Amino acid sequence: MSQYVFGVDIGGTSVKLGLFDVKGILLDKWEIPTRTQDSGSHILPDIAESIRNKINEKQIDTELIAGVGVGAPGPIDSAGVVHKAVNLGWDTFSIKVTLEELLQMPVMAGNDANVAALGEMWKGGGQGSNDLILVTLGTGVGGGLIVGGKVLTGSAGAGGEIGHIHVEDNETESCNCGNKGCLEQYSSATGITRLANRKLKESDKDSILRGGEVSAKTVFDAVKEKDELAMKVAEEFGKYLGNALAVIAGVVNPDAIVIGGGVSKAGEVLMDYIKPYYEKNVFHGSRDVKFSLATLGNDAGIYGAAKLVLDI
Repeated sequence: MSQYVFGVDIGGTSVKLGLFDVKGILLDKWEIPTRTQDSGSHILPDIAESIRNKINEKQIDTELIAGVGVGAPGPIDSAGVVHKAVNLGWDTFSIKVTLEELLQMPVMAGNDANVAALGEMWKGGGQGSNDLILVTLGTGVGGGLIVGGKVLTGSAGAGGEIGHIHVEDNETESCNCGNKGCLEQYSSATGITRLANRKLKESDKDSILRGGEVSAKTVFDAVKEKDELAMKVAEEFGKYLGNALAVIAGVVNPDAIVIGGGVSKAGEVLMDYIKPYYEKNVFHGSRDVKFSLATLGNDAGIYGAAKLVLDI
């Protein structure tokens, strides 16, 4: 009977790895560099070597290992095939098959944001939920959708790309994806900074933000000081995100919405700006939803990756 499972979260600069028992208790975690040279061809062999070293170090019988779960950037379908991950140098290939050949044990793979959502549902801010939206507000806006306890991957693994929902027709600047008016342009850390700089240019109002560093953190620090201009930025941020979440909720009918990523460190003040717009515009059948902050931080990916395997 299986006693252990490995969770792997592949990022652009480092790979996080975790060893869990099958109940989800984290027994050990560590990191290795992500070697993206040579079209990312070293990444999976490096992971396999690191896992083998950990198995030897802990003297674990391989028959007691349920398998290895992997979260990685880019669209990854339910068969474990990644359809290009540009920042890793990967073209289309099967993570599942490649890593299974290297390790000779079961492997499951999914998109990193979807996998993080699974982690938060299992052991984080969404515990007890079976239908969940996770939004990660970092440099970009990531998302993961859990429906009926399972990750919603979509046909090519691009399900849950919340950051690229179109929310503004009048935008003139392009998003990183090439489109204009994506949610990411207003609700990511970068987007909040952009909104704040626009407001500072448009207005002569006194503000804590004038003359200092403008970032998502300084905006919400200023909001806590009741800075009027910062509060207008937060209002705009909340309008775009709250309305987008209301649209998503109309499709997936969640019982929980979890907010994570670097911006979530601002705390509960975020909810004061997101929830009013959500509640105003959502269909009544999805109004009674629990909002919470993510609690697993950078470990959400390894928890969710481990859970992928245990859900086989």
